[in-house]
Amino acid sequence: MAKLHRNITPPEHLSRISLSIGEPKHPTPAFIQEAITNHLDGLSTYPTTRGEDFLRESITTWLTRRFAPGTGALDADKHVLPVNGTREALFAFAQCIIDRSKDPLILMPNPFYQIYEGAALLAGASPWFLNTDKANSYCPDFEAVPEEIWKRCQLLYLCSPGNPTGAVLSSEQLQTLIEKADQYDFVIASDECYSEIYFDESAPPTGLLSACITLGRENFDRCMVFHSLSKRSNAPGLRSGFVAGDAKLIDTFFAYRTYHGCAMPPATQHASAAAWADETHVIQNRQLYKDKFDAVLEILSPVMDVTLPKASFYLWQKTPIDDQLFSQKLLEQKNVIVLPGSYLSRDTDQGNPGKNHIRMALVPPFKECVEAAQRIRELVTSLN
Repeated sequence: MAKLHRNITPPEHLSRISLSIGEPKHPTPAFIQEAITNHLDGLSTYPTTRGEDFLRESITTWLTRRFAPGTGALDADKHVLPVNGTREALFAFAQCIIDRSKDPLILMPNPFYQIYEGAALLAGASPWFLNTDKANSYCPDFEAVPEEIWKRCQLLYLCSPGNPTGAVLSSEQLQTLIEKADQYDFVIASDECYSEIYFDESAPPTGLLSACITLGRENFDRCMVFHSLSKRSNAPGLRSGFVAGDAKLIDTFFAYRTYHGCAMPPATQHASAAAWADETHVIQNRQLYKDKFDAVLEILSPVMDVTLPKASFYLWQKTPIDDQLFSQKLLEQKNVIVLPGSYLSRDTDQGNPGKNHIRMALVPPFKECVEAAQRIRELVTSLN
């Protein structure tokens, strides 16, 4: 991005609006901040890698209510491990479970969150990309994966709701993948950090653990989910999340993390437990995003084929010209920054599914999102 924009001078009369980074900008709830300041006395002791009981219990209560209601399948002592945000956990998990002596593959969607590729390469595995595009509703075509690829697969990264597309895998798709994991002996790592940003209160996105429960698979074998407070609670600076699933994988990951040196600070644990226990602020957060999507889609729909994603705070939008050139023109003429789609994806034999797309993160305040949409509309109109 820096190279792309190096020689561009934006118009000085227009304020800079950045839609390029998926960093939540809504205020962090006051009760989360208060929980930190009220528990600074914990700085005098080393935190434990497994986290305090009250935190794992708060996570388990939320996780059960959200994805396994009416069951007692999830055990706070066996199935849950706090982490310092999903980014470090998604990366470290691959380092922990990949056997590099067996020419391993790590499968991942394309376009994708860049941590998946980096984790694969640094774990000694090769990434294998599953293209997603409008024709397949932005969900990977798992049935098109050759058997020889499944046989080499040791880890499958999922992202549902998806970054950058907002697509959501169905319970049936997840159940099919669980059966494939049994058949070919690989692990599923489901990145669900956008699961709480959706727009139909009657239809929250399902998750991998829910699919396990549907199958009667209450040991969650070969399945691990990753959740975070960054998007759900507007607390990216808290660096707080958790992994949950297969007790054997939890034990393995826990052992790795005792060497990794990444225990969650005590004050962060108290703030996190409070956040997982409260849903009011999450509902309010969803409404803020829905209001922005409604306004932006109304502005852009006359000039672009835009639709509301199933979840997440991204618009994944096709561009009328090359995505990098569009990004340059948008900054040069309108002082708005968006992320070229080709930067989020890799070339494959089937092409680059991010080409001629941009990702717009509707994270700035409402007025800025509206202003950005109006400027984008002006550029598209001039191009047309």
